Amino acid sequence: MSEETQSPEQSLAEQVVNRRAARDRIAALGHPLHPNRFPATHLVTDVVERWGKTDAASLETEPEDVRRVAVPGRILAIRKMGKAVFLDLSDGKTRVQAYVRKDGVGDGGWALLENLDLGDHVGVTGTVFRTRTGELSVKAGGLVFLAKCLRPLPDKWHGLTDVEIKYRQRYVDLIVSEETRRTFEVRARVVSYLRRFFDSRGFLEVETPMMQLIAGGAAARPFVTHHNTLDVDLYLRIAPELYLKRLVTGGFPKVYEINRNFRNEGISTSHNPEFTMLEFYTAYADARDQMALTEEFLAGAAREILGTTQLPWGEETISFEAPFRRLSMKAAVVEYGRDVPGGPIRPEELESLDGLKAAATRAGIEALERFGDVPGKLLAELFETLAEPHLLQPTFVVDYPAEISPLAKTRPDDPKTADRFELFVGRMELANGFSELNDPDEQAEKFRAQVAERTRGDDEAMLYDEDYVEALSYGMPPTAGEGVGIDRLAMLFTNSRSIRDVILFPLMRPKGTGR
Repeated sequence: MSEETQSPEQSLAEQVVNRRAARDRIAALGHPLHPNRFPATHLVTDVVERWGKTDAASLETEPEDVRRVAVPGRILAIRKMGKAVFLDLSDGKTRVQAYVRKDGVGDGGWALLENLDLGDHVGVTGTVFRTRTGELSVKAGGLVFLAKCLRPLPDKWHGLTDVEIKYRQRYVDLIVSEETRRTFEVRARVVSYLRRFFDSRGFLEVETPMMQLIAGGAAARPFVTHHNTLDVDLYLRIAPELYLKRLVTGGFPKVYEINRNFRNEGISTSHNPEFTMLEFYTAYADARDQMALTEEFLAGAAREILGTTQLPWGEETISFEAPFRRLSMKAAVVEYGRDVPGGPIRPEELESLDGLKAAATRAGIEALERFGDVPGKLLAELFETLAEPHLLQPTFVVDYPAEISPLAKTRPDDPKTADRFELFVGRMELANGFSELNDPDEQAEKFRAQVAERTRGDDEAMLYDEDYVEALSYGMPPTAGEGVGIDRLAMLFTNSRSIRDVILFPLMRPKGTGR
């Protein structure tokens, strides 16, 4: 059957057969197929960093023993030119050329070379030099087989074009896509920067339970599991908040955690059921202190990692230059509700339940009964519908309704309004913070109100956490807390429009489910 008439599946199967046959021939030559180690002196990146800017003449003046290397890498290109073969070796980050001749590697090395495929791992020993065309190269004096790539790599110019395969087979995506690799290097640098930022300011990094008896710290639907030995149901953590505040009560005035959370909710370009958060708590501070700290670390991270506070976001630009805009939730609804059919949203409508319902109806929000005649929920829905899609530049939205902020203090001058903010960037929520409620009696009352909401059908309402209320009774100092979405921050720093692009192994449906 000719290649022209083969299906992609048949062509792949044939290539796998051919590569396995090549592996068998390599074994017949006496090479271990899975050696335990290779005594590398340099990685490819080390070679490029050490000699990448050294010209040919300067290289020749260095003694051979200084330029002698043992470098492993994956073969990403094979070029035969007369009696020489050029291999492009990669360590995933960069490439260097290996120059191989039969008189350099001997009959055994040459026979091995003839059975190598793109994607195979080899080790090359030799000296660093530049070819007549100026290409930095390693002149091979030895060639060692390290691993066979049994499946062909995607075309280097197109990579993995099927998005689902990119997510399912991230290992292949990383091999062929420099852009993908850079995305996760930037993400790692963001996390590293955040740790250094908070450590340098006296915060203590801690770890809190990922399996909890009560799913608390956020309004979300949890994942449920069962502990066989204790014979109890447990919840995967939806937020570490209540444990971190227990630590503030216990005497740690500044704590933070970079944590994995799990919420059994929808999946979208900005939502994943398993995600990473930074949460930090500062005793003797309030919401405004947290906002100032947030401006500082976001602008600092952008400057250090990207070299600028001006970040591309599709065809637009986001500025992380402080100070960020501050806008109350009600003001945001009025500002972005000017063009609602039937007339603009008026400030006075937001002061009563009937007015909120009328505004929500004009805004096209349906099934108002699901908000349970809770004004704060209606206001939040109006904000999400009318304002959030417009918040491209960093904007602190402040003055949230107390009804939807059960863990936050209210403003001293307005018991209906929480001393809370959310930071929106790129038209999505990036951070949520507030002055923490530390009155145990008021917290108990708010927990009871949440339980009542749950009884009425709100499965995202919080449960009553008796131990947390007891912890507050020992006295928690005035404290401000905040959570920042690491995945979404990585999206912004890498100009990635889907959260799956910044998660190495996003959750996917099982293959073949047809759903």
